[in-house]
Amino acid sequence: MDAIRNIINDYRLNIPDITFTDIIEIIILAFLIYHVVKWIKNTRAWTLVKGLAVIMLFWFIAVIFQLNVVIWIISNTIDVGIIAILIVFQPELRKALEQLGKKNIVRSILVFDDSKDERFSDYTLNEIIRATFELARNKMGALMIIEQDISLGEFESSGIPIDSILSSELLINIFEKNTPLHDGAVIIRGNRIVAATCYLPLSDNIQLSKDLGTRHRAGIGISEMTDCLTIIVSEETGKVSIAREGKLIRNVDGDYLRAKLIDAQKKAIDTKQRLKFWKGRLKNEREVN
Repeated sequence: MDAIRNIINDYRLNIPDITFTDIIEIIILAFLIYHVVKWIKNTRAWTLVKGLAVIMLFWFIAVIFQLNVVIWIISNTIDVGIIAILIVFQPELRKALEQLGKKNIVRSILVFDDSKDERFSDYTLNEIIRATFELARNKMGALMIIEQDISLGEFESSGIPIDSILSSELLINIFEKNTPLHDGAVIIRGNRIVAATCYLPLSDNIQLSKDLGTRHRAGIGISEMTDCLTIIVSEETGKVSIAREGKLIRNVDGDYLRAKLIDAQKKAIDTKQRLKFWKGRLKNEREVN
């Protein structure tokens, strides 16, 4: 008990003067810790974190009671443990960096492409909706990936090139049962279907419903890695679902799908308006100078 009292006395908290810089650091750290924990809880790394917490508990007890052998073992295995974590959980770390990279922090300030007023036309939007619910009515499974800011070229190369103007008839024919292009995903870029039968990564989110099949898990998986909008039609039930940012919205109707497509379509307009704003500011600065 004396050892515990000594540690408490040695590490008694003294509240320092808190400055504005300290408050900013606390906010940043809280934000980072929250998002790291939120990300880890949805992966198999969560089990590792719980195991590390148990090890840290043993280490704390060993320090209190001066268990030198235990302290020496834990201290000398930390470096090896870090390397092992980097190797074993390389896919999870890669996904975390990809999610960080797709955050539109820089894009909200600087935009590099203003060549288009919108990502796709109203005609394309209507054709996607028409094809989606025609496929659903006939219980024809489908997986459509609508590209946004992040390029899907890596996944496009895994499929068969189409490079055709999008139409509802073409989409329905692609997903016709027992046809060569039925399996896999269709990638849509702008007003064109660029590829079919594309292979996508499956989501490893342990919180997903057990009744979701490969098509839904692939749609969620690609939405976790990129900012695309994914439309999924179930072959078993004929229900339409949407995946965005790793979240699945099931049993959507035509109005909801249209709203999501309009939101995806108009993002490019907002992007162009931000670019004009910054161009105007730079022009005004030059005139003043």
